[in-house]
Amino acid sequence: FSPSVLGTREHWDAAYERELQTFQDIGDAGEIWFGEESMVRIIRWLEKQKVPLDSSVLDIGTGNGVLLIELAKSGYTSLTGIDYSPSAIRLSEKVREKEGMSNIKLKVEDFLAPSAELSGFGICIDKGTFDAISLNPDNAVGKRKQYVRSLCSVLKPEGFFLITSCNWTKEELLKEFREGFEILEELPTPKFCFGGRIGNSVTALVFQRK
Repeated sequence: FSPSVLGTREHWDAAYERELQTFQDIGDAGEIWFGEESMVRIIRWLEKQKVPLDSSVLDIGTGNGVLLIELAKSGYTSLTGIDYSPSAIRLSEKVREKEGMSNIKLKVEDFLAPSAELSGFGICIDKGTFDAISLNPDNAVGKRKQYVRSLCSVLKPEGFFLITSCNWTKEELLKEFREGFEILEELPTPKFCFGGRIGNSVTALVFQRK
């Protein structure tokens, strides 16, 4: 991929600063990455697998925290969201407060250098964070490898990793996460047709840590 400002912390700090201001002005939590259906898809899969409601869930790059709100509304009780942007965490705290979901934990954390207390999760969810890391102008390849190492350190053996991406195909993601993970399932995503060929603009996969 070509390096992009979308891979820099400065971009996300500025973006979430704007969204925080908008939320304070009109109560709008901002964009839901990959739309509502991406959240429904994740929650439906967890329910289908009968994942216990007290399983510890980590939302990597939580942004405005809306996915965690939806998980809490579905009955999940051990929810943590991290983001390296302090503005994103401030915004997600405001959204959490508005929704009255005080049991959701939110922290400023860089997933590429996770703190020691960030460990033992049964489920990790990523909607677009790996995509953003892949666009970092400064050693994106090294950062992707570090992401996989971090994932191995925070996710319990046999824990689930659900990733939604618009930059990577299924085959590419299988290659990126071949160290320590096996594919369980590809989740259905919207299809598009272009020039007579059918494809997916979004890839959603479930991995299990070996």
